[in-house]
Amino acid sequence: MAFDTLLFDLDGTLVDSVADLGTAVNLLREELDLEPLPIDQVRDYVGDGATMLVRRALPENVYSEQHLRRFLHLYDEHLLDQTDLYPGIADFLMAHQGKNMAVVTNKPYDMTLRLLYELGLTAFFTSIVGANGNLPKKPDPAPVLMALRDMRAEVEHAVMIGDHHTDLRAGHAAGVKTCFCAWGIGRTDGFPYDYLAETPHDLLRLFPA
Repeated sequence: MAFDTLLFDLDGTLVDSVADLGTAVNLLREELDLEPLPIDQVRDYVGDGATMLVRRALPENVYSEQHLRRFLHLYDEHLLDQTDLYPGIADFLMAHQGKNMAVVTNKPYDMTLRLLYELGLTAFFTSIVGANGNLPKKPDPAPVLMALRDMRAEVEHAVMIGDHHTDLRAGHAAGVKTCFCAWGIGRTDGFPYDYLAETPHDLLRLFPA
């Protein structure tokens, strides 16, 4: 099947941001007199939005809205210390430049815009949907459906590309095909998908220009 609309998750799909997320998590823990977490543990906590990341990264019953705000402030300060594109992603985006492409992420919208701009990616995307406090987050299909409306795209010709079960669930509920990115930081949790990309270089084989 030929697709003219490509929807991408951000963290763990287009960019590797675990190191900078880990920095913010451990700076927050340091302020609370807690030991730092190993980066692999932080990796396991990523994928369901900042609120869930902070809840998981703190001891039970410690989480508060103040801690979330502090984490977001710390993360904003370190947003691009080490974050970069996965190898092969730039080539894929260049090959499909001019098509309907969107970023659909649970990352806060302002951070998403800044990250995409600083990495030189903004021009590739017709629609950018991030967490804004109003729209439900993935796995709810609402962000996917919003991107499709923004691009006036049809579900039959769209695919959601992501590394986490939230992407797969959101895409499925929205009626689009899904592609699981095995190189990322997420997991399927056993949820089915239509396509499997083991590495970013597989994307051009699965979805040729």
